Amino acid sequence: MTSMSTTPENVPQQDGSLTSKNMRRVLGSSFAGSAIEFYDFLLYATTAAVVFPVVFFPNVPPAVAAFASFTTLAAGYVARPLGGIIFGHFGDRLGRKGVLVTSMLMMGTATAAIGLLPPSSQIGAAAPILLVCLRVIQGLAVGGEWGGAMLIALEHAPGGKRGFAASFANLGAPAGSALASGSVALVSLLPDDQFFSWGWRIPFVFSIVLVTLGMFVRLKVAESPVFEKLENEAKKRRLPLVEVLTRSPKNLVLGILAALSQLTISGVVTVWAVNYAVEAGAGRTGVLNAKTMSAFILFLTTMISARASDRFGRKPVLMAGIILAIIWAYPVLLLIQAGTVTTFAIGVGVSQAIQGIILGPLAGFLAELFSTATRFTGASICFQTASAIGAGFTPVVASAVIAATGSITALGVAWIVVLAACLVGVLLAPEGRRRDLATIA
Repeated sequence: MTSMSTTPENVPQQDGSLTSKNMRRVLGSSFAGSAIEFYDFLLYATTAAVVFPVVFFPNVPPAVAAFASFTTLAAGYVARPLGGIIFGHFGDRLGRKGVLVTSMLMMGTATAAIGLLPPSSQIGAAAPILLVCLRVIQGLAVGGEWGGAMLIALEHAPGGKRGFAASFANLGAPAGSALASGSVALVSLLPDDQFFSWGWRIPFVFSIVLVTLGMFVRLKVAESPVFEKLENEAKKRRLPLVEVLTRSPKNLVLGILAALSQLTISGVVTVWAVNYAVEAGAGRTGVLNAKTMSAFILFLTTMISARASDRFGRKPVLMAGIILAIIWAYPVLLLIQAGTVTTFAIGVGVSQAIQGIILGPLAGFLAELFSTATRFTGASICFQTASAIGAGFTPVVASAVIAATGSITALGVAWIVVLAACLVGVLLAPEGRRRDLATIA
């Protein structure tokens, strides 16, 4: 049975304020670490749309090259649930902090290696094979990062402010996305021969600098007090994965559906649509600049909706965002199909605002579905499985649907059906705003 509380006073108060020195350090670490890891991870997504079809799949038609490139992108998303399980196990058993340090080192190493990878013209088929291997390492790393960064903030936070605190891990995604898109847009100003030869590699190698800074911040953060309390009780526990699968299977499914609503928007609008808009005639640099600017919209709406979830609850805010996504799904595809930078900018800007409404309360919503002993594993499985399905395979599926039908109508209908299922999932889930983290079982 799940214990529930109906008053905020029953929620552990921790530091009592988000402005204390310790909480500022925790929130800064959660945001900075997440931003760096998502910079690395989403940098790949941006270059998969505009660079990798040329560098690693040069001898096939453009549509086939784009499909192959997006397939390598999907490999990282497929690895994310496995990363969530592996890192979730150690995070629930040994603590949140050590997992965060390890995941950041893995991500930085893999990203820098991609920047040094020779093209297919030099090493043949070994290039895309190595690219996939490095992408899988990225996926494993980010699979552990999100859950740890989110929980280290949420479990330090005072009662009534958990949603906003947990959102700092999610705020790292638009910040990392803006940095990734902006860096690629900057180097794309180079002549094409220089951009495709060495210019695109600079943002990947720059990850070494970012990871060094991130490690400096992260090593100063204390372990989660909620986890330390569990450790002090010294209760005998089963494997976190077994515990989640046997005690919380319904919450796993509902959590995946909730996260899927946000991640399909990401997959369609910020990955697939970039390639589609450029192929339809929109200027590459203009599209990348529009995507970069839209990340600031996502950042702002994520903060606002996270605050709103602490006041009104996770479910009402999530459901409002999903309903808006259902209404907007087909119009945004029409805007992208128009093939101009202006229509792309409008489409991605509104989509990012809607995505932010969903993203803001999502971290708190997922964390409050599971007990302290399984929270890292459970929340990570939900988010990373949804990432694999929604953000990982959506660009591949969208490309295949467009290639097969030549129309966006079928894609729009399928997207709306998925979003409707996500809405039902949130409706059936428990509201977590007033739940006591220490007594959720």
